[in-house]
Amino acid sequence: MTIPFRYFPLLSFITLSAGLAGCEASSTPVEKKAAATTLPVTQLITKDTTLHLDYVSDIQAVRHVEIRAKVGGFLEQILVDEGQEVKKGQPLFRINAQEYQSELAKAKASLNSALAETMTAEVEVKRVQSLVDKKVISATELQVAKAKLKAAQAKVAEARSAQESAAARVAYTYIKAPFNGIIDRIPLKVGSLIEEGTLLTSVSDLNAVYAYFEVSEKEYLQYAKAQLSGQESSLQQVQLILADGSKYPYPGKIETMEGVFEPNTGSIAFRAKFPNPRKLLKHHSSGKVRLFNEVDSALLLPQKAAFEIQDKNFVYVVDKDNKVKTRSFAPKARISHFYIVESGLEPGEKVVYEGVQTLREGTTIEPELIQMDSLLTASAR
Repeated sequence: MTIPFRYFPLLSFITLSAGLAGCEASSTPVEKKAAATTLPVTQLITKDTTLHLDYVSDIQAVRHVEIRAKVGGFLEQILVDEGQEVKKGQPLFRINAQEYQSELAKAKASLNSALAETMTAEVEVKRVQSLVDKKVISATELQVAKAKLKAAQAKVAEARSAQESAAARVAYTYIKAPFNGIIDRIPLKVGSLIEEGTLLTSVSDLNAVYAYFEVSEKEYLQYAKAQLSGQESSLQQVQLILADGSKYPYPGKIETMEGVFEPNTGSIAFRAKFPNPRKLLKHHSSGKVRLFNEVDSALLLPQKAAFEIQDKNFVYVVDKDNKVKTRSFAPKARISHFYIVESGLEPGEKVVYEGVQTLREGTTIEPELIQMDSLLTASAR
């Protein structure tokens, strides 16, 4: 059949459109499946480890006493300097003693007078006794003489007590160290007028120090149960971390604890003792007491692998098909860069170690296994 000439332009347009559509279809490439992302994963293991917990502590000298004046007067001499080491009985201060020496002399005179009266009374008793024996005078005279003797003896006792008190006041003007220690600040200067009870300085015995720190009731119960089971020896050994972060070279030992919990905080204070041969630690120094606790077969999880959502801890667990799934877990404690897992995870499971921020539930990854032992070794450096 012959096609009329007027239809030729329409047929040409249809043919051209079909050709262009075929070219466009043939030029579209076949979509390829996206490649899985390679991420480091690690396999959870259990390992015997040592936990350590740090507690802010108040360090105090084993003996720390204030030196106060027992008598008033002018401060005549300061025989030591601040920070100086002193020995027991070493003179520290002298208060002007002239007034007290006068009182002592007066007391001695009173005692001598009383002693003389007593001697007179004794002679009188003997004389009266002789006369009574000869029946020259009545027995009542002897009773009177003996009463006078007792009165004289009482005056002697009173005068002797006054003398001892005056002698003590003289001795109090010469202030000595109560034990071996180090002198603290001396707030007064020579010539100061002081009263009874005035603070002169304080002395600290720094051969050893006490470190007081507070623990929670839960931690106290763990310690108490360990004591009952005879395992407290490892818990008693403690370490001191100084204010600059360095470790104190001498280990300490927990000696005792308070008998009452603090009602506001629910905590109780422990006391540890540390030797201080170099006098490095001072009274009221600051630091942290570190306690150690052995944990058998602890399930370890790197902190990098965990993330938080609404105060809960999660990880991405990798299944056998290399798909990731979120899993919540409960941490028991932290040690270095690891959690000790209490529940939610099992040994042998694989978790994503890094890159958890970019992951979504059900994502397939290409796992790159990192041994847990290598992570533990790196964190210990």
